[in-house]
Amino acid sequence: VNLVKAQTNRELAVANLSANISSKGEQLKQKEQDRKELESLVRAIEEAVVTLQVPDNYQAFKGARGKMPWPLKGKPSNRFGRSRNEGKMRWQGITIPAKEGATVRAIHHGRVVYSDWLRGSGLLLIIDHGDGYMSLYAHNQSLLREVGEWVSAGTPISTVGSSGGQDRAGLYFEIRHQGKPTNPAKWCKG
Repeated sequence: VNLVKAQTNRELAVANLSANISSKGEQLKQKEQDRKELESLVRAIEEAVVTLQVPDNYQAFKGARGKMPWPLKGKPSNRFGRSRNEGKMRWQGITIPAKEGATVRAIHHGRVVYSDWLRGSGLLLIIDHGDGYMSLYAHNQSLLREVGEWVSAGTPISTVGSSGGQDRAGLYFEIRHQGKPTNPAKWCKG
């Protein structure tokens, strides 16, 4: 009787473990698909914008490296390039936990090229800064700027939220050059 019960318990444990592994595999596939969709969106924006003309009196994005303000005050909860604990995927940006509704600000002047919902990113705003540089602000509660609007450094662009399936409020932030993610800590001061 005890042997039968132990075997039944073992079979249940194996079934639960198999279901859990299957569920984690599906979550990983979904995150990978979301990442590919974001990269596809960035490529499409780059092709559409090609050359963004910025006024002469503005400092080029590249020249502001290490001097730009963070979009939000707070300590990042993850590090650029580190493993996401879900296999081989790595962080392509940083997450800054914050109170829901906190103001998110542009890090540099540029033009809003995307301001809408994207699966996996939630409410997403992308600013093109010219010369192939873009900043991405995801998981917002609300978007304060529309496509085509010009913004300056420090301009409020969105509010912190938990859209896109996040369990906590915070801003996911990326900087990309020619479509490739770069470490935001090398661009923003403090």
